Amino acid sequence: MQDVNWTALTIFVLLFAFITWLGFAAANWRRGDLDLLHEWGLGGRRFGTFVTWFLIGGDLYTAYTFIAVPALAFGAGAVAFFAVPYTIVAYPIFFLVFPRIWYVCHKHHYITAGDFVRGRFGNRWLALAVTVTGIVATMPYIALQLVGLQVVIGALGVSGTGLAADLPLVIAFVILAAFTYSSGLRAPASIAIVKDLLIYLTAFAAVIAIPIQLGGFGKIFAAVPAQKLLLATPGPNTTGAYSAYATLALGSALALFLYPHSMTGILSASSGRAVRRNAALLPGYSFMLGLLALVGFFALAAGVAGLPEFAAGFKQFGNNFAVPALFLHSFPSWFVGIAFAAIGIGALVPAAIMSIASANLYTRNIHREFINPNPTDKQEAQMAKWVSLIVKFGALVFIVFVPTQFAIYLQLLGGIWIIQTLPSVILGAYTRWFNDWALLVGWAVGIIVGTAMAAAVNLTPTFPLQIAGFTFPGYTALYTVILNVIVAAVLTPVFNALTAQRTPFDETAASDYYA
Repeated sequence: MQDVNWTALTIFVLLFAFITWLGFAAANWRRGDLDLLHEWGLGGRRFGTFVTWFLIGGDLYTAYTFIAVPALAFGAGAVAFFAVPYTIVAYPIFFLVFPRIWYVCHKHHYITAGDFVRGRFGNRWLALAVTVTGIVATMPYIALQLVGLQVVIGALGVSGTGLAADLPLVIAFVILAAFTYSSGLRAPASIAIVKDLLIYLTAFAAVIAIPIQLGGFGKIFAAVPAQKLLLATPGPNTTGAYSAYATLALGSALALFLYPHSMTGILSASSGRAVRRNAALLPGYSFMLGLLALVGFFALAAGVAGLPEFAAGFKQFGNNFAVPALFLHSFPSWFVGIAFAAIGIGALVPAAIMSIASANLYTRNIHREFINPNPTDKQEAQMAKWVSLIVKFGALVFIVFVPTQFAIYLQLLGGIWIIQTLPSVILGAYTRWFNDWALLVGWAVGIIVGTAMAAAVNLTPTFPLQIAGFTFPGYTALYTVILNVIVAAVLTPVFNALTAQRTPFDETAASDYYA
């Protein structure tokens, strides 16, 4: 790795020191009793449109997004741009479904998706399935934030062996754990504003300055290999990359807001109207995501992979080093420090929200449901605080002692798993027709078949589904959630006929889903 870039490192550390102070100071922002779980874990449900926009955007557009999407464009080409339509497709779903979920959760004081499913269907085991799926799908996501942080720390020239190599990462996550414990969701909400401003500054600077250096977009695209500019033309009897691209976009869009951290950001909003406004405003991040994907092509055109000073970085981090290498090559050290701080802070914000979301799920839907049914408010909040620390520590241990590739594999599996909660959560927001046990069986079938399909293709996201001699490569998550819904729909009348209970349990009313 190159020598330490002291100018960039100094700016990086100063910005980290600022957001550390901000994280602790956030405990006094919109002050509430942090011994209440909804105050600690949802910010008291008092974030308006502006703060929610930064919070959800900071939650969804992570450090790993900043690193991985350009890296995919750098390595695989046009397929990386599936991330742009998938976020565009996600927002109409967000607009239609999640204000309804906000209203019913606000009415009944639900804090998690597990709470909603428990209240809607009255089945603690279905709620447990949703809860465990959320926690398990989120854990590798937290670990992947560390990958982004690792890459920029390495790019700054901070390296070593053994404990010294991981010490900066450990320090960053100790800081994260401390201000999350003390300030709850208020900490990442306040830091997200700084993080997103820095990300936008970096993205626009990259898209303006680097093409000027490289001679314009015409020369950039001329330098990109032709096979990376377009999806490969399908062969006979197959839809090839076309169906893979389309199903990746649609499946990812359906899964995006089912993740616990997404739900936490939504439920922290002050009103359903704030949720709807964010559905209209959040596509601004999709625009930024398209710019970030182009950065991968910039790195190809700049030829950073062939520069000897970056050989060690590419050897250690692979294509994930493309963005840091491009910035080091194209910008002065002071701006590199700002850009790398944006990525590093972009790791802490979603990691904090993810750990809080997992803690909320465990506390409400496992500990309270199965271990201590009658905790005091303070005991409930304290349990969530401790669990948030355990979750972050687990992610840190995972990334330090387990090869990064395993975290990537688990995150891919997480997408397949989390989408299996769609029938209970998204469809449940509109109908109580499904039998709760049928939903549980459908969930189990989706989890098992999805995991088996992923294993059959070496944990890659797409599966070559063969029907009547034709091959349809597609996103495993989308295929399996369709199977999940079919199983639940077929079994619902069967289970309804077997049960003596004619009126299904539902503690919600139709009017609860509106203002």
